Amino acid sequence: MIYPNEAQDDIAIATHYNSLDPWYRKLWGDHVHHGLWEKGNESPERAVEKLVELIAEQGQFKKEDRICDIGCGYGGTSQLLNQRWGTKMTGFSLSEKQLEIARIKDPYSEYILGDWLKNSLPSSSFDAAISVESSEHMVDKPKFFSEIYRVLKPGGRVVICAWLSKENPKPWEVRHLLEPICREGRLPSLGSATDYMQLMLHAGFKKIEFEDISSKVKKTWAICGWRMVKELKNREFRDFLFKQRPADRIFAKTVFRIWAAYQTKSMVYGIFTTKKD
Repeated sequence: MIYPNEAQDDIAIATHYNSLDPWYRKLWGDHVHHGLWEKGNESPERAVEKLVELIAEQGQFKKEDRICDIGCGYGGTSQLLNQRWGTKMTGFSLSEKQLEIARIKDPYSEYILGDWLKNSLPSSSFDAAISVESSEHMVDKPKFFSEIYRVLKPGGRVVICAWLSKENPKPWEVRHLLEPICREGRLPSLGSATDYMQLMLHAGFKKIEFEDISSKVKKTWAICGWRMVKELKNREFRDFLFKQRPADRIFAKTVFRIWAAYQTKSMVYGIFTTKKD
C-alpha cells in the first residue's frame, strides 16, 4: 500500500470535490469515471456507458435489485442502472455539490450525503454494492470492505472498479508518480490488486475475481488532458489555475501525471467481482 506524504481525510476529500465541481463536470461529465474502449473508436460518452454495462454484467444485476453505489459522484452510474436495468439505487457521497446535481438529474434514486465508513444502513439489506473509483478515497480500507460485507444480503454481489498501484513499484515510480497522485488527488492510500484481494478476504469474501483492464480505460486521461488544454481558452478556468489559490487546483497537473502512470504501467485499473456467501 502506498501512502501520501501528507495525510488525507474525509474533509480534504469532500473539499476537493466541492471546489473542483465545475471543472470536474467539464472534464469528466456526469459519470466522473473512466471510459471503456473495447474497439477503440467509441465516443467518450459511449465509453463511460460501456464501463457501466460491464459492471452490470459482472454483477449480474436484474430488475428490482437494491444496489448501493458507494461514492456515487453526480449519480450518472446509478441513473443509468436504474433506467436500463430497473435497479433500486442508493448512492453515497461526501460532496454536497455532487449530490445537488445527482438529486436533480435522478429523482428516482436515493442519495445520501455522508461518509461510507460511518454509514447507518441496516445489515443484510442490499442485493449488490458497487464502488466505481471511490475505494481509493477511503481512509480506512479494511472498514470500507467490512461495511460492504455487512450491508449485503447473503448471496449479495460486489463489483469494484479501482485505481491501483502495480505490484512492487520501483522507488522512482512511487516518488515521481504514485505518491504525488495520492497527495494531489486526495487518496489516503493506493493499493495493489494483491492488497485489495487480501482486504476482501479478511472482510469475509471468499471467491474473488480480478481483471486488469488498464489498456481499455487509459484513453480517458488523454481525453481529459486534451479537454483541459482546450479549457485554457476559458478565462474563468485560467483565473482558477493561475490567479486564485485553491489547494486543489494542483489536480490540473495530476491529470497528466496519471496519464504518465498508465503509460509507464506504474498504475493499474482493475475490476473486482465477488459475493457474500
